[in-house]
Amino acid sequence: MKEKKLTMKDIAQMAGVGKTTVSRYFNGGYVKDETREKIKKIIDKYHYQPNTFAQSLKAKETKIIGIIAPTLTSTTSSRMMSSLDLYLKKEGYTPLIINTNHNQLEELRAIEKMWRMNVDGIVLVATELTMAHRTLAKKIDVPFVVLGQKMDDGISIINDDYEAGYEVGIYAAKMNHHHIVYLGVNGKDEAVGYTRKKGVLDGLKEKGIEQVKTVETDFTFENTRKVVRGLIKRELPSLIICATDNIALATFKELKEANIKVPETVSLIGFGGYEISQMITPTLCTIRFDNEQAGMITGQTLIKLIKNENVEATQKIHYQFIKGASVFLQQ
Repeated sequence: MKEKKLTMKDIAQMAGVGKTTVSRYFNGGYVKDETREKIKKIIDKYHYQPNTFAQSLKAKETKIIGIIAPTLTSTTSSRMMSSLDLYLKKEGYTPLIINTNHNQLEELRAIEKMWRMNVDGIVLVATELTMAHRTLAKKIDVPFVVLGQKMDDGISIINDDYEAGYEVGIYAAKMNHHHIVYLGVNGKDEAVGYTRKKGVLDGLKEKGIEQVKTVETDFTFENTRKVVRGLIKRELPSLIICATDNIALATFKELKEANIKVPETVSLIGFGGYEISQMITPTLCTIRFDNEQAGMITGQTLIKLIKNENVEATQKIHYQFIKGASVFLQQ
């Protein structure tokens, strides 16, 4: 039979004092020497360890940071969160992560839950920002940083999606591609679904290419394969520009199974810079955002806000254009 874990209430009864006296003992408050000695003997005898997490929630400064993530399986998100987690721990904070599995209602509940837990700050790794998010952000009174989407009237760390997309558009035109399909996602994800796409289309337009077919998929591998399967039955573009590397890899898989050569028949570009994108043959032409920098800057920004220091409302993360071998120069 397991022994019952000793509580502060039990210690108070054994010492013949009130629970508040025991609480003062653990929090470094004033306690008479005689009483202090009684409490110490009981603690030593029963090897009592106070619940530091519960104690911290009652303190003015908890040293706990709430992180709300839409998923734990995304390569991009895991890179950012790993960097953020490492930085916060180095600065003496304890990250507390809640995974919402892309459930928007869960996400809103998690933000409010973290706030009511009295954490020192909150980071939202966002894929979509609704009016409900913006309303809640104005309501909470702890530092709040959004990572991945631009938050109006708030603090955001975002990828430079427009410039990255624009550079991809310019490059596609320089490689003399005219029959182009942009394979993107819903505009509810403003960063990937709208801003990144606009950058690509503007870059192409700058070089005189305005007739670009856009096809919508989602972020999943299997659904993208279905979309691509239907696309290549109808037409075969010379280049498919994909909103993410995962979409590009699904496209590559479907093209390969249809015996369509990349890049000789169909060229391919992605966004993400996943390690696996450089392990396939041909290596993928892609944009790699500095996710590690994004995590670190998010941590730095949040801690500055906790210390009431000024920060920029919107900070953009740099990227690297990895040209790879998946784009063919059209003659």
